[in-house]
Amino acid sequence: HTHLRGLDLSYSHPGDSGVRALSAAKLDTLTLLVDHGGENRTKPGPRKYGCQLTLDPNTARRGLSLSEGNRRVTHTPGRREPYPDHPERFESVLQVVCRESVCERCYWEAEFSVSEGGGVYIAVTYKGISRKGKGPDCRFGFNKNSWRLECIKPSYSDKLSYSVRHNKNPTHIPVPSSPYRRAGVCDDAGRGVCVYRVGVCVDRPAGTLSFYSVSDSDTLTLLHRFHTHFTQHTPSVLDFMCVTPQCPSANWSRHTQHTHTYTLRYTDTHTHTYTHTLTHTLS
Repeated sequence: HTHLRGLDLSYSHPGDSGVRALSAAKLDTLTLLVDHGGENRTKPGPRKYGCQLTLDPNTARRGLSLSEGNRRVTHTPGRREPYPDHPERFESVLQVVCRESVCERCYWEAEFSVSEGGGVYIAVTYKGISRKGKGPDCRFGFNKNSWRLECIKPSYSDKLSYSVRHNKNPTHIPVPSSPYRRAGVCDDAGRGVCVYRVGVCVDRPAGTLSFYSVSDSDTLTLLHRFHTHFTQHTPSVLDFMCVTPQCPSANWSRHTQHTHTYTLRYTDTHTHTYTHTLTHTLS
């Protein structure tokens, strides 16, 4: 005879009644696992692993402003937030790390607005990444401990230019069809501002990190999948960059005349309701 010794319902949704029924069976030799359950586990694809993330104000460089319960970050050139000194704060690079670490499997989405010539980086890194200086040890995607998706808005198209980077090595990604939504908002120069959404899925048991573009119809398009062996807990991170009209560089300068402000926010993958508050200034 074959006896059932374990039942793993992790990342499933048996419901309270189902858990009670299985528990009431009083099977002494049965190990029942119901970790990470909930209604969102009935969603198709990676969204079944949806998780809630918040940004850690103790890690944000002073050029980044957090709001909406630390789920939204905005970079406004020329303004430094009065954050207290903290050993985990990024000293020189415009980066911020989430408070929560990624366990087993996790999926989240980030939404951002961007105008011509700029973009954002969305990444996953180990917590041990350096916080001091501007070298590769503290820049997401420039070392073996971090991976990033680069989302750049060219001046000639509403479609983003995507690439990924790991351990300094870039890989260009062909632009998928219709990955953007025009917000009907203009910046001070009269240029239209678009809203974009991307998804990130970490599957530690499978050793994969996947980046997706998300369309208006909530369709996921796989952009790139890394295959790796995760050895530590990995928080998600955000990194900002800007390409200015005068100086096509990722470095910010107090003397730049036309610098952009970008807002990026995490969306709620549990309820799947999205709000689109934009912050975009030109100085």
